[in-house]
Amino acid sequence: MIKPKRLQKGDKIAIVSLSWGGLGDKDLIHKYYIAKERLENDFGLEVTVMPNALKGSKFIYEHPEARAKDLMDAFKDETIKGIFCAIGGDDTVRLLPYINYEVIKNNPKIFMGYSDTTVNHFMMNKAGLVSFYGASVMCEFGEYVKMFDYTRQAVKDILFNDCENYEIRSSAVWSNDYVPWKEENISVAKKLLPEEHGYETLQGEGFITGHLLGGCIDVFPMIVGTDIWPTKDEWKGKILLIETSEDQIKPDFLTWYLRSLGAQGIFDVIKGIVVGKPQNEKYYEEYKEVYKKVLQEFNRQDLPVLYNVNIGHAYPNGVLPLGTDVSVDFTDKKLYLTESPTV
Repeated sequence: MIKPKRLQKGDKIAIVSLSWGGLGDKDLIHKYYIAKERLENDFGLEVTVMPNALKGSKFIYEHPEARAKDLMDAFKDETIKGIFCAIGGDDTVRLLPYINYEVIKNNPKIFMGYSDTTVNHFMMNKAGLVSFYGASVMCEFGEYVKMFDYTRQAVKDILFNDCENYEIRSSAVWSNDYVPWKEENISVAKKLLPEEHGYETLQGEGFITGHLLGGCIDVFPMIVGTDIWPTKDEWKGKILLIETSEDQIKPDFLTWYLRSLGAQGIFDVIKGIVVGKPQNEKYYEEYKEVYKKVLQEFNRQDLPVLYNVNIGHAYPNGVLPLGTDVSVDFTDKKLYLTESPTV
């Protein structure tokens, strides 16, 4: 896998809308201005917006080819050092016919997002590029009042620094607060709660090292069978990353999605599973039972599972690199970046 160059102050990053186009809608564009100011002032980055990214949700929905062109052009532009996704959605899969994997491979750079951006991460994997499952423009960089400290530090540590042997610790706080995206709420901050669980080992023990691969499991059914979905051999030796979306899927749906992975033989070849905290801790205990039940159905009671990691749709979220070695200590419940994902 190709590692991109780490970011430096003064670097130009591009914002792309690859799924939902709400960043450009009249009632939401204030989120863009919050994020732009924060990226410039807190991170020292130069922000550029790709030509179609702010054209609004109607245009973005109607023109997947324009979304894809923005992504390809951002990779081709040598002045751009990183690509940050506006937000997820449910429509990235329609970009597939327009993606040139050689362009991605030959122009490696930081790429970050989560949720439906899972589709793009599997594109990056197919192209052989390390990518970053983490903060989006609207949600994290555009957070009202301030970014969560945990998220801001993760972005700085992992995208801007050599982070070999970096420990990804559990956040000391979390939030289940909901603040509607309206301009009158700009001064309303989410309330924080103390973290009561930390990382949990659902089953297994010991220490494993491997490349993380995965993302939002709600998205997996859309890409199974496409040319970006890895073969069983390509899953061999990986650590499967799974988190669930704001839809807060019922445990039955999680059961079915996991059974699909088992039926493909993926559980037979991976080294372990890392699971994100469910948003608002909805189905927190129920999901744990689903993982143990389904893995028992496929005779993988030995497959280690680390649960309640701060990634994806539960807040605050961190950043995890996909495509470079991470290590998981299931006995001591610790997660490390074994090697730096950037150069």
